[in-house]
Amino acid sequence: MVTWLSFVLLSLAAFRLTRLIVYDKITGFIRAPFFEREEKIFPDGTVEEVISFKGTGFRRWIGELLSCHWCVGIWVSVLLFIGFYFFSTIFLPLIIILAVAAVAAIVEVVISYFI
Repeated sequence: MVTWLSFVLLSLAAFRLTRLIVYDKITGFIRAPFFEREEKIFPDGTVEEVISFKGTGFRRWIGELLSCHWCVGIWVSVLLFIGFYFFSTIFLPLIIILAVAAVAAIVEVVISYFI
């Protein structure tokens, strides 16, 4: 059974792990074989992100998956839940660490907004 605390921890951990995989520079090596992100700056100052997928077929599909935070979020949630449910001794510390990192990231964004 999943308690409210477990649900909150899993939610925060899924949020952080998803962002880690899809956006963070440190995991760029995972995404590099499948796609590239470039920022296009227009004369009016607006910035648009352009994604160029590499390859076709399965390679392109992985690229599309890794560029979509909704898609990665589903698979990360499934992985974390199965790990939590069947291998809690191993996964619980990871889930707590990711949840704490998620809260820290959210606090940083809130503080940056008001400063």
